[in-house]
Amino acid sequence: MSGRQIKDVLYAQVARIGKAVSSPKRLELIELLAQGEKPVERLAAEAGISLKLASAHLKELRQAHLVESRKEGKNVHYRLTGEAVADFWVALRSLAEDRLLELRAALAKLSEHANELTPMSREEILELARRGEVVVLDVRPETEYAAGHLPYAQSMPVSEVQKRLAELPRDKPVVAYCRGPFCLMAKEAVELLNKEGYQAIRLEDGVAEWRAHGLPVELNP
Repeated sequence: MSGRQIKDVLYAQVARIGKAVSSPKRLELIELLAQGEKPVERLAAEAGISLKLASAHLKELRQAHLVESRKEGKNVHYRLTGEAVADFWVALRSLAEDRLLELRAALAKLSEHANELTPMSREEILELARRGEVVVLDVRPETEYAAGHLPYAQSMPVSEVQKRLAELPRDKPVVAYCRGPFCLMAKEAVELLNKEGYQAIRLEDGVAEWRAHGLPVELNP
């Protein structure tokens, strides 16, 4: 092969990744799988698509070696092939946010109230949580919390927040997070908590963003 042909092959192989992530739904599936392994039925439900379409998108991601699957009886479970895939999603989303005004405008609609987002840095939150001066709340499903969560965070799925208010102290700030900047669960939790008189703020980071910035993530024993 000539040098030109070799270069064409190299770029074509890298382009396979670009092709695999060129669908909005495939990006959403990657974000969902960054929370931990999930059965295909759950992925389809959370992405708001049919099982057939979810399977087709996952096949494309699998062919690009971004996800892998395993069978458990009749059920098929998917997971990312490594943390590098989650890091890639965070980097891609961050680049899009930096370059696309339309994306920034859409994100701004998630934070209509100026005091909704936490003004604290990641390191400050970590230190305050270590000292017990803030409550870090993971409002994702418990299975996602078990697969990996922020240090000192307690699990309280958004669907349970209302009935578990008594578990939260009223004299400490509550920092709620979910799957990242595009996730609405933390926003819903913060609005509910503030309405009930708690001092609640939202952390835009999810586990993938937290880890991509070199900060520790805890797993359930």
